[in-house]
Amino acid sequence: MAGGRAGLADLRGSRLLKTPAAVDTVGLKTTLIEKLHALGFDCIGVTAPDRIAQARQHFLEFVDSGAFGDMEWLAANPERRADPRTLWPDVCSVIMLGVNYGPDQDPLALLQERSRGAISVYAKGDDYHDVIKKKLKVLARWLVAAASCDVKVFVDTAAVLEKPLAQAAGLGWQGKHTNLVSRQFGSWLFLGAIFTTLELPFDAAEVDHCGSCRACLDICPTAAFPAPYKLDARRCISYLTIEHKGPIPQEFRKAIGNRIYGCDDCLAVCPWNKFAQAGREAKLAARDALRAPALADLARLDDAAFRSHFSKSPVKRIGRNRFVRNVLIAIGNSADPELAASARPLLDDASPLVRGAAVWALSQVLAPDAFDATAAEALAAETDDSVRAEWTAALDRRSTPA
Repeated sequence: MAGGRAGLADLRGSRLLKTPAAVDTVGLKTTLIEKLHALGFDCIGVTAPDRIAQARQHFLEFVDSGAFGDMEWLAANPERRADPRTLWPDVCSVIMLGVNYGPDQDPLALLQERSRGAISVYAKGDDYHDVIKKKLKVLARWLVAAASCDVKVFVDTAAVLEKPLAQAAGLGWQGKHTNLVSRQFGSWLFLGAIFTTLELPFDAAEVDHCGSCRACLDICPTAAFPAPYKLDARRCISYLTIEHKGPIPQEFRKAIGNRIYGCDDCLAVCPWNKFAQAGREAKLAARDALRAPALADLARLDDAAFRSHFSKSPVKRIGRNRFVRNVLIAIGNSADPELAASARPLLDDASPLVRGAAVWALSQVLAPDAFDATAAEALAAETDDSVRAEWTAALDRRSTPA
């Protein structure tokens, strides 16, 4: 979700090989569909770059509201993001591709196992940016060779509104939770885009099939949807556990439960998932070690162990300190006094972010007398103002009658 050029690549063809006028674009698109299925893509649609005018207005309103929180890259050059032609004036067609990553288990079931951490479905396998970008480049190179065109490929990391473009290309529609919903794959599609100078036949846009359903809105633990089709990222658990760099705000800590990286609630509850199927890309499948990891094991990870444990995983990019912060919030929500032994050593962690989260975790799982004794000892040595504030807040909660 970070800005930049990590998910973008330019591929250029020699116009001496074949002029665009000589290309059978209908036949080319048919062959393209065959190629993409062989590469592991599950769906394709083609749209014009000027078909997302309404999405532009919604995006600019989102930016103006400040609901993007710490994601400053979203607010940078919003006009560039809102129109593909601003990003690349030569684009004539946008090819949107989807890879199904449907889970083989119900993501909501793990929320009841409070001594274990819940990692979002998309992050239990290899990093989808890397997996899909490789596939896109193979497909794009074939397209350049076949049609002597220019292309650019994107996977979530450049200034592209992938979900509105996917709806315009017919892959699905943006549901009331603002995520893409597919009649064939439910909520579980990774998206990639190929911008090209070719004028390919366009597909019909998908229409909204949400109807009166409010399941995704009503299940949200933090009320992150102020209205249907509107998200306040500052309240979203995915944002809080992934993008937010500081301490988790007090008002959301209980609601986070045991979600230690992302949240799938609004995706998993969608009725259209009855048509979903497990993904077929092995590299995106859940690793056994990330299906239901014990919080006690995760709390012990130092930086080297964290990097090793999450090698090739999108979890790795948030860094050890933010991840252990999340684990400690989950420990605090576990109602398991035995997990105090996993949190207590982190009061001496080098990171103030981790120490502060450890204070909150212990305030939730330790008996009052034990917590007061721990506080007296730790406060004497603590020099960071933010961590001292966590101790003060925790002690105040202890002394205030419920």
